[in-house]
Amino acid sequence: MSFSMYRREISPPVRISLLVVTLVSLGICSELKVRVRLSDGLIGEEILDANSENDDITVEFKQGDGTHITAVFDFKRDVRIVRALILGEPERGQNQYQVLCFVSRLDHHEIIPTESMARLRQKNPHLVRTAEEKRGEEHLHMDMAVNVSHAGHLNTLIHNVCKEAHEGFYTRAADTKHWLDKGIEAIEFEPLPQTVDVSGLQRCPSTLDLWQPCFCSYHLRLEWLPCLLKYCRSRRGAAGRANPYKCGIRSCSKGYRFDYYVPHKQLCPWDEET
Repeated sequence: MSFSMYRREISPPVRISLLVVTLVSLGICSELKVRVRLSDGLIGEEILDANSENDDITVEFKQGDGTHITAVFDFKRDVRIVRALILGEPERGQNQYQVLCFVSRLDHHEIIPTESMARLRQKNPHLVRTAEEKRGEEHLHMDMAVNVSHAGHLNTLIHNVCKEAHEGFYTRAADTKHWLDKGIEAIEFEPLPQTVDVSGLQRCPSTLDLWQPCFCSYHLRLEWLPCLLKYCRSRRGAAGRANPYKCGIRSCSKGYRFDYYVPHKQLCPWDEET
């Protein structure tokens, strides 16, 4: 089962895939809704929005436990934002919800370009999709905090996506160097405490005191991403040459593990020993 881009040609009859993508004229925004099977076995809906003007793609879905995941892939600024709005348990002394935002340098091979994403259309939107390739988990050690009030210089979507992540907005020193070389103001990034001679901290599952600082881990997986373009060859023309053209996509799932410092374990209730 796959997405395919096609152009009309005279060719022998072939078996047509249940899922077809047509070429459409590009607008400023293009939205695609895809039903996917989540890691817990439940069926969810991913919303993929391609903004051609800003050259970015936004992916949103809700996990079975109610956590709302948003991922933004900004090709213009080499930025990837992953946001998790996690519902809390007030009866355990937690807030009603907690927002985490992780910003890192974008790998342009992680998802297809915005222009190609904006062209995708599916013929059978009610089918449940499973990624053709399950990619491994990317491990990111987040050792810098992002100043939310100044983050708009880095990405104009941050204030809308991450404005509530006052105590949970993280990035990496290696990525900040890349952005600073592109003219981003240093005030946006602040080193986290563990980078300044705090080496004795434990992981949160091993920390008994809820008010002690520790290293937290957060895992998530994007279950369906159009990660690669497929190319087909047209029939040979008068010059005897077959020209390649885009005729589909390959879908992937991608996992992430974010490790980061929290000032007390209470801010990391999901990271428990199994």
